[in-house]
Amino acid sequence: MTTKTDLNVDIALAQGGREQIAEALSLVLADTYALYLKTQNYHWNVKGQRFPELHLMFETQYQELAEAVDLIAERIRALGYKVSATFSEFLKQSCVPEGDGALPASEMIHGLAHDHERVAQALHAILPKAEQAHDQATVELLTRRVATHEKFAWMLRSSLED
Repeated sequence: MTTKTDLNVDIALAQGGREQIAEALSLVLADTYALYLKTQNYHWNVKGQRFPELHLMFETQYQELAEAVDLIAERIRALGYKVSATFSEFLKQSCVPEGDGALPASEMIHGLAHDHERVAQALHAILPKAEQAHDQATVELLTRRVATHEKFAWMLRSSLED
């Protein structure tokens, strides 16, 4: 649940719509942070013949996710709500399970691809709320996030093909 801040927000969005969007973005933030942490874990722990390639791909992806975490949190704040950013909150809210750094590389790839697809599906479900509230800034943010997660899922799946 989101908590309204002491900010006096006077933007073209009604409070009810802002609150609903902020709550949805809190879930997006939890998913993004969980996926960031999981990807970084795999970056550090991947091994095998494809180590250099996978190490670099995971790094590129977790760096993008780190930037996204900041953008999502800042959007929640711009809507006038507090960002709940603890590991326990993220773990409760996220659809992304924790990652085991001891997995074989192919299982890491499969898991991350699936996670990106799951997050993209969640984003698709949230987009209509932002559209209905006429919150163009959030619509644009979510649209970019969907495209990124779908691209990363494709890249990961493609890396499994021989």
